[in-house]
Amino acid sequence: MDDSTDIAIIGSGINSLVAAAELALAGKRVCLIERRERLGGFIESAERTLPGFIHDTFSSWHPLFISGGAYEALKDELHARGLEYCNTEGAVTASVAADPVTGTPRVVMAHRDPALTASALQTRGDDDAYMAMLGDLGKNAGTIFGAFGAELRSLREVVKIAFGALKQGRFKGTEAFIRDSVMSGRNYLRTRFNGWETDQLWSPWLLHAGLGPDQSTGGVMLPVMALSMHVHGLPVVKGGASNFVAAFESLLRDKGVRILLDTEAEEILVDAKGVSGVKTSHSLVRAETVLANVSPQALYSRLLRQPPPAAAEAAARYQNGRGAMQIHLALSKPVKWLDSRLDTVPLIHLSNGSNSTAIACAQAEARLLPTEPTVVVGQQCALDPSRAPVGKATLWLQLQEVPFAPVGDAAGVLNVAGGWTRELKEQYMERVLARLEQFAPGTRASVLACDILAPTDLAAENPNAVRGDPYGGSAELFQNLLWRPFPQAANHKTPIKGLWHIGASTHPGPGLSGGSGHLVAQKLK
Repeated sequence: MDDSTDIAIIGSGINSLVAAAELALAGKRVCLIERRERLGGFIESAERTLPGFIHDTFSSWHPLFISGGAYEALKDELHARGLEYCNTEGAVTASVAADPVTGTPRVVMAHRDPALTASALQTRGDDDAYMAMLGDLGKNAGTIFGAFGAELRSLREVVKIAFGALKQGRFKGTEAFIRDSVMSGRNYLRTRFNGWETDQLWSPWLLHAGLGPDQSTGGVMLPVMALSMHVHGLPVVKGGASNFVAAFESLLRDKGVRILLDTEAEEILVDAKGVSGVKTSHSLVRAETVLANVSPQALYSRLLRQPPPAAAEAAARYQNGRGAMQIHLALSKPVKWLDSRLDTVPLIHLSNGSNSTAIACAQAEARLLPTEPTVVVGQQCALDPSRAPVGKATLWLQLQEVPFAPVGDAAGVLNVAGGWTRELKEQYMERVLARLEQFAPGTRASVLACDILAPTDLAAENPNAVRGDPYGGSAELFQNLLWRPFPQAANHKTPIKGLWHIGASTHPGPGLSGGSGHLVAQKLK
């Protein structure tokens, strides 16, 4: 069977869905090729524990999507097909840790209202510093969001961004902003705040960008995340993340996109003129344009039979980040925290900030199971009660400091000799739940059922999660922005005519913004 189309897209994660939808709406013939039996990549929800309990299997929160260009282009079409969000107008996130002196829970919260958030900071001057942080980002929003939405290897686009930045003020002001941007999150907060609250509150959020507290560019990502949540909250898809994918699938089918499920892309075909199509496990798809939403390793070592030598060598050295773990719980009742204000907060970190999170990151980098992991506690039922039967609840726990192949346990307790066996998964979950019990006693007794996804499970679910890294590769500065995924191929448009690279391993990096898919679609319309 020989099928022809204008554009073939390999993979069906957020960036593929966005690109396919925008291109189809522009009148292009699009074919979407997905190796699994469903669309969506790391966007899925299911009854993973018990009937009636809906868990977002992987990703869950959509502030980056609703604040981005892809949503602006597609929101009317998606909402017309059933997409609905649940959000908060009050407390949006919080962090809790044991007070180093008293041992009692030490809680800091962020509200949708930034002034309310700032007013709760106890250290003198930190309230004004908080508003100044958001104000500085607002003044430079054109620069930073322009960089996230541009091809940084395009001289025209870089000059446009730079000229806009300089128009905002004198060079010294722009230089100071750039200096702050390349700081680590820890150092950025130290230069601006005297108290502990902002560090405990926002440093753990750097994990969601594939960073640690001591890695470069935290100084820009941290205030961007804070502003994003103040403005857009933490929306979740009503009824589960699969409804987001369902809205996209309805749109794609309505616009004539050919969707090939359970179909492996085996080779990107190239002739003397450039790309000519994709050989799949079932057919040959002819196309003069191909978008590959795959890892750099897969693109330059598997899909291309004769890749550019420099890119192939760099792909072999591409560095993936730490692994991640998902724990889904069905609870007999909602979590009751010692500090009752946390009962309705959508997302809570168990972390004292850059100190405990940095230690856990270092242990995971050393391939050790962290003694005191940063625990991301997602309470989707606080926003969307339909996720569980009446009076019950789901809990979404994420761990972002986990080695793919552990060589030891930093606490010296767990035996890791067999890798991520069922026994090791359950034992590590007990460590996580013990940490949660410090601040929400009785939670362990309310667990009706659980489902655990180790880094090895994430890698098996999605080949783009190389070594269990869900963020498409380390997002440290040497592999970010101008150099993502690496200098030899740091452009969505590859050296092969008609071949484009999209996804988390390309600029603007990980997250659910759909940024790279939107950016490439705008160029191909």
